[in-house]
Amino acid sequence: MKKQIWCTLLIISLLEYTTVFSQNDSNSNSKETKIELFSNQQTLPIKLNYSNKVLKKDTNDSTYIASKLSYQNDNGSWTSLNIDLRARGNFRRNNCYFVPVKISIKKKNYKNTIFDSHKKLKMVVPCQLSKDGNDNVLNEYLAYKFYEIMSPYHFNTRLVNLELTEPVGKKEKNHSIKAFLIEDDKKIAKQFDGKIVERSIHPMAQEELNSIRVEFFQYMIGNTDFSNFEQHNSKLIYVDKEIFPIPYDFDMSGLVNTSYSIVSETISEKSNISRVTQRVYRGFKRNPVLIEQVRQEYISKKLEMIDIIDKHKSLFENAREFENAREYIQSFFEILENDKEFNKEIIKNLR
Repeated sequence: MKKQIWCTLLIISLLEYTTVFSQNDSNSNSKETKIELFSNQQTLPIKLNYSNKVLKKDTNDSTYIASKLSYQNDNGSWTSLNIDLRARGNFRRNNCYFVPVKISIKKKNYKNTIFDSHKKLKMVVPCQLSKDGNDNVLNEYLAYKFYEIMSPYHFNTRLVNLELTEPVGKKEKNHSIKAFLIEDDKKIAKQFDGKIVERSIHPMAQEELNSIRVEFFQYMIGNTDFSNFEQHNSKLIYVDKEIFPIPYDFDMSGLVNTSYSIVSETISEKSNISRVTQRVYRGFKRNPVLIEQVRQEYISKKLEMIDIIDKHKSLFENAREFENAREYIQSFFEILENDKEFNKEIIKNLR
């Protein structure tokens, strides 16, 4: 009898919180609609010319090299604009052939192009010249798309087919690879009349509902390579007197499962996991009503997430990679939909 009363109270509280937070989220919607670069989700063909060796050697966080970017218009014609590039990411700078890129574009160059108003962009590329490189990029891109439907505070992305001409001595190498563009964090903050927070703030001091969404999301994709407190692969924005976390960089996750992925030593020691495909929940003890709300939010998005994977099936070069991604996300929902497994894998692991 007591159990029935407790369950009834929990459901009533959940409905009340759902109403309140749904209203908050609708009020927090971006005050600026997605502009052309990200409103169009067709894969964008682009061309670049740069040396990976020079990019990794001669650039740091403030030094860029000049280059030119060309993109294909809907009518088949090409538009070119001058840009500047630098490498980003210390691990991949030392361990990969290709390195993630930061793109900088001056106003006079992006004006009247699809890159209009985008001063800064990130571009994710494969790590190595390997058969699974393009599928790794595609899986990481899908992770961004999953979170996009879970929170209004997310990075917009656009998949691209990159034709890279790489000068190598007196010769040139031509690479056809998958990549995707990520909008700048300052662009997100501006859309919400907010600002980027540059200091550490404990997750328990961040907006609770979206913090839980991030914790569920990182568990879903099997990612341990993040810290919302230290802002490691996580950005914080200040909006309406609240701090919202925004996750990024998922190449070390179990969903992507790259050849170079490793479980951080801290996590492996505490949880006894040895492979990135093994999940461990890293969330904190929260209001149980909100945890249950987020659980139901994710369950309600199950079919939409599976559909996102299915719609990209033809882009996978290896059919097994597609199946692995689909099965990995389905296994997450099997945990959420089973009370016993949910308590074992998530509730009992709350920090």
